Amino acid sequence: MAQHGGGRGWYGKVVGAALGVTVLAAGASAWSAQAGAVNGSSPRAESSATPGSVKPVSVTIAHASDKGPRGVNITIDDGPDPVWTPQMLDLLREYGVKATFCMVGTQAQAHPDLVKQVVAAGHRLCDHSVAHDTAMDTKTQAFQSQQILDAERMITEASGGVRPMYYRAPGGAFTPYSRKLAASRGMRPLGWNVDTKDFERPGADAIVATVQRELPNGPTLLFHDAGGDRSQTVEALRRILPWLKTQGYSFGFPVR
Repeated sequence: MAQHGGGRGWYGKVVGAALGVTVLAAGASAWSAQAGAVNGSSPRAESSATPGSVKPVSVTIAHASDKGPRGVNITIDDGPDPVWTPQMLDLLREYGVKATFCMVGTQAQAHPDLVKQVVAAGHRLCDHSVAHDTAMDTKTQAFQSQQILDAERMITEASGGVRPMYYRAPGGAFTPYSRKLAASRGMRPLGWNVDTKDFERPGADAIVATVQRELPNGPTLLFHDAGGDRSQTVEALRRILPWLKTQGYSFGFPVR
């Protein structure tokens, strides 16, 4: 998997203060959630879910599509964003495509209306941590737990009670512990096969070319709807979605 490292100053500015508050509160909040997760439930994350709705899933990282060998999974990371997420939703609706939105906890908390729009349109939610720390795999289990469980809670609350179905580690920085914890909360660890590199803004032509070249690697495509100007991603998707249809692909979700 590709590692997204530098150039993420947006997160330092937007998330830094929230992360400080979250970490300071961890002793009284996330650690109790971690203890609950060991027993199969988290009181805070479960508060808006129906009893017994959290069922463990596989700890292996999902790449396949539920549509089979000619299926494609559109996954969109780092939002929701008030500028770009609505444009993505309009585009997906235009082409009748469902996607998986991997949301940063603080972004979901800041834009609950957008989280609800994503759910109402039939898309799926994915936990993408609280602060998008791409060095998660070097951090303590306590830190990983706080990032995963607090984001799960933030997204669930913002959605009005719909829980994320997947967990995608920032930059693909999974650990055996983070995969096991997420899976115990019913969130399948989610990877990708095609990194479009759209975060680097290489131009819409380059994004389209990357998808066309690397699609044989597997069905799960990685895009972004936040973290900067995503106009190139919007333009690329406007070309990629109909192209995939002409190639005989169906749009699905990552396997659960």
